[in-house]
Amino acid sequence: MAVYRKRISPIKPTESVDYKDIDLLRKFITEQGKILPKRSTGLTSKQQKKLTKAIKQARILSLLPFLNKD
Repeated sequence: MAVYRKRISPIKPTESVDYKDIDLLRKFITEQGKILPKRSTGLTSKQQKKLTKAIKQARILSLLPFLNKD
């Protein structure tokens, strides 16, 4: 019998994801600038969708890079 533990979300359910909060958004993108998947971030589906929208909006406004060519 496997025991499953409920994952603790890195973002509190009451906390909103904002495109202007670059420090928070940077935690959820890779070195190349890719958005991390839900299974590795530990977010809920709803939070992951909001996060993705915020990252894409920040990219459009040039707050985050589309890709890092280092």
